[in-house]
Amino acid sequence: MFGLTFLPIQLTAGQTPVAAQADPLDGLSAKQRETVVAFQERAKDYSKLRESIEDKMPKLSKESTPEQIDAHKKAFEERVRAARAGAKRGELFTPGIAAYIRATIKTEFKGAELKALRASVLEADTKGVPLRVNYAYPDTKELIEMSPALLLKLPQLPKQLRYRFVGRNMLLVDRENGLIVDYMLNALP
Repeated sequence: MFGLTFLPIQLTAGQTPVAAQADPLDGLSAKQRETVVAFQERAKDYSKLRESIEDKMPKLSKESTPEQIDAHKKAFEERVRAARAGAKRGELFTPGIAAYIRATIKTEFKGAELKALRASVLEADTKGVPLRVNYAYPDTKELIEMSPALLLKLPQLPKQLRYRFVGRNMLLVDRENGLIVDYMLNALP
């Protein structure tokens, strides 16, 4: 395999690494910034809710069997679902953030890049994935990861959430319990 060598970076007083200086909201208009920040706050609110539910659940031991792990996941899913019983599409993906995401994809992916993105998304086995809030993403269906280039342009999510494509639609899925938190139609042009 390849060996990687990491060299220490020496900074003088007051300097910060380049990666720490980048603000993903730089270059956005005030309206876009407001839209993105509001979306991120809604995503954080969901994360806080599910974390509070998870904290109240019994912890799994290191010797837990696959059956116990599956039962724990199902119980967690049911508790989050019950806490969000009235959840509807568009609560996180409001019209403003949906328009922002569509415009971002359209701006960032053109020509051959857009064709490649469409091909990878549309060839995946996601038929039968329900486009319904508070339903589980089926374990048997393919999970379409976002391209790194696209993830860098989309609003940052808390660690508990993931963007997923199902056809041209974009979902927010809880990474641990598999619940579809929200979705937007026709995210991919």
